[in-house]
Amino acid sequence: SQAGLAGYRALIGSLLALGAREGVSLEWWAPWNEPNDAVFVSPQRSSCVSEASLAPAVYAQLVQAAAEQLGGAGGGHRLLLGELNGFATDSPHRTSIASFVAGLPESVVCLSDTWSVHAYAARNGVDGEGEPVALLEQALDARGACGRRARIWVTEAGAGAPRPGTPRPAGTADQLAGCVKLAEQLARWSENARIDAVFQYTFREDPAFPVGLLSADLSHVYPAYRLWLSYSRASAQRAPRPAPASLCA
Repeated sequence: SQAGLAGYRALIGSLLALGAREGVSLEWWAPWNEPNDAVFVSPQRSSCVSEASLAPAVYAQLVQAAAEQLGGAGGGHRLLLGELNGFATDSPHRTSIASFVAGLPESVVCLSDTWSVHAYAARNGVDGEGEPVALLEQALDARGACGRRARIWVTEAGAGAPRPGTPRPAGTADQLAGCVKLAEQLARWSENARIDAVFQYTFREDPAFPVGLLSADLSHVYPAYRLWLSYSRASAQRAPRPAPASLCA
């Protein structure tokens, strides 16, 4: 609604003002989180999966409002498009990465050259439909020149249960298995020249979405912490990327 968009613009304005007061530049702005998930944009469809998703049009309004508000504030602000949940397939309550990107107006696709996706270390076959980064690359490439030149950030990554976000199984064996899967992802992403950044979500465990590096009470360090530490040290020292096989043990 127009009232909702007005409130959204006001929120951006208030954050810009806060950043100015605190001396924080606030360079990067993501217009919305996981707009292809009914948790964050609902409904995704008016009735059934055979109908086109409503989410791209809703997201387009938010992106355009953000672009106009940030543009009016002067330079130094950049849009990070997407923040997509890594869905490979469509349902009444979700929109696949391919369908979402295909449904956006070209004007929105061309508003930024940086896109983001969430890609957790799912395993035991639950991610067999497609790797989120590869799905986003394919979807962007299908959108012409603006999509083909886009860079990619993985803004949410991490290892938890076989289906990330669900409660962790007891014992260290599953923690190691998750770390190994994450190590495989990091090794693959490190070889992908299109990926500029990968972010762990979160450092301290959020019990509502348990993929952290330390337990919520800070008493336990998960194996994935050593994995990230090794990558960070190698990057800081400009050393060769670590071999993932030994980093989780």
